[in-house]
Amino acid sequence: MSAVTVTSSKNHDEGAASSNMRSTTIKQTDNIATLSKSEKLTAIDTYGNEFEAPDYSIGDILGAIPKHCYQRSAIKGLSYVARDIIAMVTAGYLANNYIPLIDNQWIRGGLWAAYTIFQGLQGTGLWVLAHECGHRAFSDYEWLDHLVGWVLHSFWLVPFFSWKFTHSKHHKATGHLTRDMVFVPPTKEQFLERNGAKSLAEITEDSPITSLCDLIKQQMGGWIVYLLTNVTGQTYEGWDNHWAVNHFNPTAPIFDAKDYYYIILSDLGILTQLVVLYFWYINYGGWNVLINWFLPYLGVNHWLVFITFLQHSDPMMPHYDASVWNFARGAAATIDREFPFIGPYLFHDIIETHVAHHYCSRIPFYNARDATEAIKKAMGKHYMFSNENMWVALWKTARWCNFVDGDNGVKMFRNVNHNGVKPIDVDGKVVG
Repeated sequence: MSAVTVTSSKNHDEGAASSNMRSTTIKQTDNIATLSKSEKLTAIDTYGNEFEAPDYSIGDILGAIPKHCYQRSAIKGLSYVARDIIAMVTAGYLANNYIPLIDNQWIRGGLWAAYTIFQGLQGTGLWVLAHECGHRAFSDYEWLDHLVGWVLHSFWLVPFFSWKFTHSKHHKATGHLTRDMVFVPPTKEQFLERNGAKSLAEITEDSPITSLCDLIKQQMGGWIVYLLTNVTGQTYEGWDNHWAVNHFNPTAPIFDAKDYYYIILSDLGILTQLVVLYFWYINYGGWNVLINWFLPYLGVNHWLVFITFLQHSDPMMPHYDASVWNFARGAAATIDREFPFIGPYLFHDIIETHVAHHYCSRIPFYNARDATEAIKKAMGKHYMFSNENMWVALWKTARWCNFVDGDNGVKMFRNVNHNGVKPIDVDGKVVG
């Protein structure tokens, strides 16, 4: 657990860890689980530490946030859009006019690589600003938020309104195993089914090379496959064809009937950008499109998955059954991390202030630091933060977080790779 601050540092012996979960009395009303202040709903995380589910209300958190954090400024929001676009255009002008003048092919190739990486980083910043628009955190004007978000996301082939609707549902049900919309981990039973096994003992450890290949596929194609097939989201009865459950189909079950024409508008944005790319190719050639748009586009896709995966997956993170889930617990089932310089200055603090964002998504990013400091005090030990290197965290999460398991409604990550707390098999025996 190097360089990680966890919700609780209380250690348990192997017997307690092997028991996996603790039980508690739960009172249920209208699908909202409540606990008295004297009751504790606990579990053992993958590190072997005790996790205690929050028992505060959403009002306790929102009441702690200073009023100025909710103030939005269209001028300030547009200034950040202009800043990022100017940075990309300037970099494009310099790269396209001066890199070809360099004789040494290795230096020239290195500079082109650095250029595409930079454009991918800046492009992700623009994606994040469109994300602000989707949450109505950009300005006080809905039409402006929709226009800016639609244009910026369409440029990266993202169906803005389609994403906006499913992302809103994700925020409303974060950490809920049957209602959350993205990065929903499999339960032990689902993990066994996917591996064609009847017990964990039948499943062999993933080799490091297998984990690496899975990560590469996730980082390079995860975002595209999510838009096309809703991978890592919920399954829908009667919709056996994954391709029908996508962000471009206005009748897909991930949308409500009232969303229909907004989905069409999202698709129109994608078609418009495809036409732009076609004429870009016709007039300037494939190399120009490759170096100035397609490779940065792949970079944007990578960073989106990198960011969101690590915001919602970690060995100390819980997920909840419907019987014990509530909004305050779900919003706390996220984690703030640090990505030096890039996070604060290029990605607009989306990594460093994600917990506050889940409690109130209309707070603009430039006020989210203040909001985060305020909610830390209200959340206490339930606030999750890690300053672990994010590349290390990516590898650790891939190896440590295979599925979730638990017997009291709180499910924690487990794995078959002999990392952390040993999982409990279907016969009740400890595996490994």
